[in-house]
Amino acid sequence: MKPIEGHFLIRPADLSWRLSNLMKVPNADILERTGSDNMSARLWRYPPKSAGTLHKHIRQEEFYFVLEGTGRLRVGDETLTVPKHGGVLVGPDQLRQVFNDSDAEVLWLIIGAPEETELLPSAPVKPDLSLIYPVEPTQLPKELDGEIWPPKDG
Repeated sequence: MKPIEGHFLIRPADLSWRLSNLMKVPNADILERTGSDNMSARLWRYPPKSAGTLHKHIRQEEFYFVLEGTGRLRVGDETLTVPKHGGVLVGPDQLRQVFNDSDAEVLWLIIGAPEETELLPSAPVKPDLSLIYPVEPTQLPKELDGEIWPPKDG
């Protein structure tokens, strides 16, 4: 993988927020305009009583860092509580899911390396998604039993 040349300044106004495909969690790709294929970085705004996908990675390590609120993350069979300005590093082979079982929004910064460019929409060949989603990715953790996420359209 080729490193970028020079530097890139990213301002809040440069971010483009969207809902994630499966779980409808608002997120912004911080590095999308830089051309970096060495790392990925996204901001994720987890609304109250929400969850991201249950997934793992092919080779990417991910660092989860809480910017606002108190974060919750399950890694394998363990549930972690991450305080504001705390973080967790997770290896690629570990099943993980960020969720929010509180009544307040939680803002995460999630950085991954190396970037798994085969997962990008522009990739010419799509990977076997069972490597990333070996189990049902939209299942909610036990802490959200009785909740409905993602929100239903309509």
